[in-house]
Formats: sequence, C-alpha cells, structure tokens
Amino acid sequence: MDDSVLKDGGPRSPLRLSVPAKVNLWLEVLRKRDDGYHELSSLMVPVGLRDHLEVAVRPGSGIELTCDHPELPVDERNLAWCAARLFLESAGVEVRVDIRLEKNIPVGAGMGGGSADAAGVLLGLNRLLAGSLSMDRLEELALALGADVPFFLHGTSALATGIGERLEKADGLPNYPLLLVKPPFSVSTRWVYQSLKLTRGESRINLRTFLACPWRLAEVMENDLESVTLREYPLLSELKDWMLKQGALGALMSGSGPTVFGVFRERSRAEESFALVQEAWKDCWATVADVLGSPGAEPE
Repeated sequence: MDDSVLKDGGPRSPLRLSVPAKVNLWLEVLRKRDDGYHELSSLMVPVGLRDHLEVAVRPGSGIELTCDHPELPVDERNLAWCAARLFLESAGVEVRVDIRLEKNIPVGAGMGGGSADAAGVLLGLNRLLAGSLSMDRLEELALALGADVPFFLHGTSALATGIGERLEKADGLPNYPLLLVKPPFSVSTRWVYQSLKLTRGESRINLRTFLACPWRLAEVMENDLESVTLREYPLLSELKDWMLKQGALGALMSGSGPTVFGVFRERSRAEESFALVQEAWKDCWATVADVLGSPGAEPE
C-alpha cells in the first residue's frame, strides 16, 4: 500500500485526540520471567489528566514530531515517534506523518504519559488511514512498544496481568477524586525492577471482591515497587502520610513512581488538600483529577 490510501492524493485534515494518564490502584509483582520481564497483577485506571495530540498524514514520506516540552526528544527516542514508524511498517503504508504533542502529563512520573501518547498515535493513524490494521494487530504493535501501551488503546479501567498485556475490564469503579503529587525528580523504572526482591509469588488481591466494595481502598492499595523506591526517596513516604492526614482514603505511589496519589471520597476535599500542597510542598507538581469511566483516546 502507498499514498493512494489518501484517495484523492491530498492531505487529510489533522485528527486531534486527547489521551489520559493512569494510576495503579494496586501493583503486585509476582515473579520474574526467563526473558527478564516481570509478571504483574495491577488495577490500572485512567484519570482526567490528558496529553493532546494532533496527527496528520499527507503524500510523501517521513515522520515529524513536534512537542511543547523542551526536554522531550522528537526522534526515535520518543515513543510516539516510534509508534508512527511501527504503524507505517506494519501497514505497508508510505505517507508523511506529522505529529504535534502537547504535554500535560508529567514526564517520568509513573503515570504512563509516553505509553498513552504512543497508543494515541496508533489509534490516530488507523483512523486517518481507514482502518488499515485490526484491533488485534494494533494490540500486538502496542505491546512491542511497551507493556503499558495496550492498556491505553482501550483506556478503560482494567486488571492487567502477565507483563501488563492481558487486560480484564473492570466496570463499576467510582469516579474517585484524586490528588496527584510528583516530586521534582524522576525514578528509573529499570533500576526499580532490578533492585526489587521478589517475595509475593502469588496475587493476594481479588478484583471481583474489590469491585463489590470499591470504597474499601485501604485493603487493596499496595504497590510492591514501593519497597525499593520509598527506601531511596523518603519524601514519598512523607507525601503518603500527609495525604492520609488530609483525609485520603488511601495513598499510593503510581507505577514505579515517583508520583504519589491520594484517593478522596469528595472532590472538594481533594481540592482543599491541593491548595495546601502548594504551600507545604512548593517544589512539587500537583493537580486534582478524577478517575475516568469513558474510553481514553478521544477525538477532540
């Protein structure tokens, strides 16, 4: 297939999408596989903090990515760029791809911003190029890009198992109000997993039991990666304790960190705590967002 997929030979109108961040309401690390990956059990939920993408195709070749975040690379080191290349190779399409990325999800925060952007590019190109690939094939490409990327193709709360690629939809979660706080540093995911001492073996948390009582958060909000990260960065423990004192029902590090989030029953209480964060933790990035119940990569 070549640029005849553009039918009239002209450029397509840019497609604008917004893609959500995620947090992990729990993250159990079960075992290390022979291929070096770790098997997990994690409830991943999309939250209303979004990056914005504009994807366009036109006759020609090549990929150009622009981004408003000055520290992000705009070449093959960026997962969104890699997603475009992988899509074109898989679909056998030769066209020019232009991507504009507006970053709102903090970089290196444990909230899946790069994975969300990559999934958005896959979905955007598939819409622009008239469904060149099936959803099954998109999921294969997503997994090749990263373990979190398949989750963002669907963007609904899901229990992720395997290395994160096996997704069981989790319906019925409340739109929990969250306070999200990221300290002024990043954490290496590779370092965290390499430093982790595996002790769990089997999953303890049952999704169906939790969905029957979804406000009993203190019983399930566990992250095995905290055993590494909180020891090295005690500020994260301080943030968790502080959120609980502000009335959070539970507080946890998301993914490999360093973002810490607190779950509140009422949004007004989360917003009051947000105002206090700006006084008590001035060097930290913070926001209030709700857990989303709708699909993630949405046209704007």
